[in-house]
Amino acid sequence: MNERVLRTLEYDKITEKLAAFADSAPGKEKCLALKPSCSRYEISRTLTETGDAIARLLRGGNVSFGSNRDFGETIGALKIGRTLDMRSLLQIASMLENCARVKAYGQGVDSGAAEIKKDALTEYFLALEPLTSLSKEIRRCILQEDEIAPDASPTLRQIRRNQMLAGDRIHEQLNRMVTGSCRNYLQDPVITLRGDRYCLPVRAEYKGQVPGIVHDLSSSGQTLFIEPTAVVELNNKIRELQLQEQAEIERILSELSQEAAAYTQALADNQTYLTLLDFIFAKASYALELEAQIPKIAEGRFFDMKKARHPLLDQKKAVPIHVYLGKEFSLLIITGPNTGGKTVTLKTAGLLQAMGQAGLAIPAEEDSTLSIFREIYADIGDEQSIEQNLSTFSAHMTNTVRILKEADEDCLCLFDELGAGTDPTEGAALAISILESLHARGIRTMATTHYSELKVYALTTEGVKNAGCEFDVDSLRPTYRLLIGAPGKSNAFAISSRLGLPSSIIEAARSHIDKDSRKMEDLFADLETSRKELEREKEEVTRYKQETEALKEKLEKQTRQFDETADDLLREANEEAARILLEAKETANAAIKEIRKGGGEGLSALERTRTRLNEAISARNGGTGAQNHAPAGKNRTKTSKKILKPEQLLPGTEVLVRESGLRGSVNSRIDASGDLFIMCGIMRMKVNVRDLSLAEEKPTSLSKKQRDFSGKGGQMDLSRGLHISSEINLIGKNSDDAIAALDKYLDDAYLAHLHEVRVVHGKGTGTLRKAVGNYLKHSPYVKSYSLGEYGEGDAGVTIVKFK
Repeated sequence: MNERVLRTLEYDKITEKLAAFADSAPGKEKCLALKPSCSRYEISRTLTETGDAIARLLRGGNVSFGSNRDFGETIGALKIGRTLDMRSLLQIASMLENCARVKAYGQGVDSGAAEIKKDALTEYFLALEPLTSLSKEIRRCILQEDEIAPDASPTLRQIRRNQMLAGDRIHEQLNRMVTGSCRNYLQDPVITLRGDRYCLPVRAEYKGQVPGIVHDLSSSGQTLFIEPTAVVELNNKIRELQLQEQAEIERILSELSQEAAAYTQALADNQTYLTLLDFIFAKASYALELEAQIPKIAEGRFFDMKKARHPLLDQKKAVPIHVYLGKEFSLLIITGPNTGGKTVTLKTAGLLQAMGQAGLAIPAEEDSTLSIFREIYADIGDEQSIEQNLSTFSAHMTNTVRILKEADEDCLCLFDELGAGTDPTEGAALAISILESLHARGIRTMATTHYSELKVYALTTEGVKNAGCEFDVDSLRPTYRLLIGAPGKSNAFAISSRLGLPSSIIEAARSHIDKDSRKMEDLFADLETSRKELEREKEEVTRYKQETEALKEKLEKQTRQFDETADDLLREANEEAARILLEAKETANAAIKEIRKGGGEGLSALERTRTRLNEAISARNGGTGAQNHAPAGKNRTKTSKKILKPEQLLPGTEVLVRESGLRGSVNSRIDASGDLFIMCGIMRMKVNVRDLSLAEEKPTSLSKKQRDFSGKGGQMDLSRGLHISSEINLIGKNSDDAIAALDKYLDDAYLAHLHEVRVVHGKGTGTLRKAVGNYLKHSPYVKSYSLGEYGEGDAGVTIVKFK
């Protein structure tokens, strides 16, 4: 896009702010060089990258690219075989270490996420090559920019050891001279270095007393720095070792450089991807700073920016506007007072469109939509007139002529105060003519104006829409709200009146306006009044809608809470029922054991147990035990009216126990308390006459109610012993279902006095066989169990013997 237009829209300030979020110099340069694109593919790709970077920042926090720099010169030196200095090698190591950190961030390691879903940035992170072995070797050999590590090589270690030994010898020799033969000739009893040679500070008058080589003279001339002849050879040795050290350091640096040279392409790629990621994450950081969103890119030539804010204004104070163009109308004419926000609206639309085409998030709502314009043309401000010393009108017209020549239907045109700077009548006529030309060619255009003629043109022309920047006459302040569909007013009379201009002058001014113009202004005033009324009604509808939604949400919440409470109550009831069933089963097991032990006495014990069981179940249900003769609620009151007479309950009479549904025959006479014994299958029970009724007919076989001894809390089968099988087949069932069936079967088999049963579970994987074994191991009925013998089913069956 045209550089001058981008500068007019202040796009350069956006890239400067963007560059501040980049960590590295190459990243900042890339930010400053960012330009809007016209490629749909590139725009979609870069916006997706920005959106994915925003998501990563929100999920994993910031990542640093600070160690990235321009390695072009370094890589060039490696390619021609030059040896790098320690500083350059350390910079390579630092870059490679940053590659490792950035790659780990990209893969979700540093963010703590187990796995990051692949996105548009994944391939950039994966392309980074940390070259860990190279960076570690550089760090091992080089401590800092001017220091090589003592252990960089065995040879260097030995050379430095020899240097230390030679230094110790020369210090020992010189110390003897300082404290002995030369003590009286020295200026100070110290050893000094001059030109890497160890010397003594000898007073000038005694230079002949200390034979050796003079290396330096003090500024006063009173002290000579003499290298005694006795240590010349040792100094030469140290110098020789220093030269060896330097040669070995050069060799080490050469080896490191050769190793780095093998990865020049990887190093160049690393710099490219680090720079790209730094740039993308700078866009994401800037978006978060602006609270910006990724816009949709649509086909066609239109935009719809919802709650758009100018990015260079204070985002906390900027008034959001809803500006759209290109669908219902292709020309938008904005009117209103000065400093009311007309120019800011133009710049906001143009700048946000340019930002979107540059792959930047825009400060607007998430569902805002942009299209792709080949070029944005803007005639805003007096920049050109200042530069070229032209009048305001000439400058604007020169720019307008160029726009009319170059613009086509794929362009967006922005005009600020079109036709201004000349006679208002001629200026308005020119403005209408220019806009008509652009509109006829299908060019999307926005223009600001003070001319009422343009308002009339917008009202009477299809595809053209008026808009106004709202102004609060009471406070004499613009609200900066853009109202599309209603033309703006200059409010000159109202403002003047508020500021104290006499009403007579204002009325006189009104009289100078022609009748048609007054009618038009009155029409606009009526439209504005209607608009405000509709807006109030809309706000009221919105409020009612919000209140309805709130009530709906509250009702849904209460419904959910009710459902949750019902679920909790049902779960608690089920748990209570399961507990009662377990207690009943344990009681029944104990009764069966007593029957096994005591014969007739066992039956009496069973009867006592049955009574306790009935009492327990009745207590759980809020009623009374089987032997409690007092009425127990409405049902008991009804049954008490049908108490059987003693002559109806002769031995052998078939009766029905109301509460449990058991059927049996009378086995004894009624005692004084109204109790008697009945036989239910093999079980002799004691019941009260109040709980009995006559059976309708004598069954030929036992009914279900006779077979099922049931209460609210559990169930006991008393008659299955008449036809219980000595084998159960569990094949085809899963472990849980099989164990449930086996548990029920063992209850029945044990009650039926079977001594041994056969459990068929099949061989298969052995899972079912193990489950059966684990269950039998803890069963109270089981005396022993074992797998079947040959001919009995082998490992596919288990033989169970009861106690």
